[in-house]
Amino acid sequence: MSKESSKTPPKKDAAMKAKELQELLDFIAKSGLNKVNIETEEFKISVQREPNTKQIVSVGAAPSPAAAPAAVAPTIASAAPAPTPPTAAEPTSTASYTPLKSPMIGTFYRSSGPDSPAFVQVGDMVEKGQVICIIEAMKLFNEIEAEQTGRIAKVLVENATPVEYDQPLFLVE
Repeated sequence: MSKESSKTPPKKDAAMKAKELQELLDFIAKSGLNKVNIETEEFKISVQREPNTKQIVSVGAAPSPAAAPAAVAPTIASAAPAPTPPTAAEPTSTASYTPLKSPMIGTFYRSSGPDSPAFVQVGDMVEKGQVICIIEAMKLFNEIEAEQTGRIAKVLVENATPVEYDQPLFLVE
């Protein structure tokens, strides 16, 4: 590996990084996610919030392989309450329904493109292994397959919205 220059980056780059960090925090706040951890060679960020409480964000420099002076990790706290994601109305009797859950965190899409039809609709029969949606995570589009055979009874997530790991996406009867 080549060694990078030890010069301090110009303040213009630092301002861009602060702007990118603010955009990331805004995206996380709008996503409704309760916990996010991101780590790169340059930084480590951890965001965690509890419903109806303060949002706490800690940002620190990631450990570098070269000996460098220790950086002070700033802590950012926002007094604004965390938005509570709307809950989907549950069917009156869920005894005969099985949820198909998200295997990852990302953005849920019902079709492969904006002009394409949805993979499945309410009332459609699905087979185990059939693609039912796509979840975008870190610029990768992952096809999500049905874990069982059955009929789609309800779609629980709006198209192009963030989803969490193990969040129910569909109800299957």
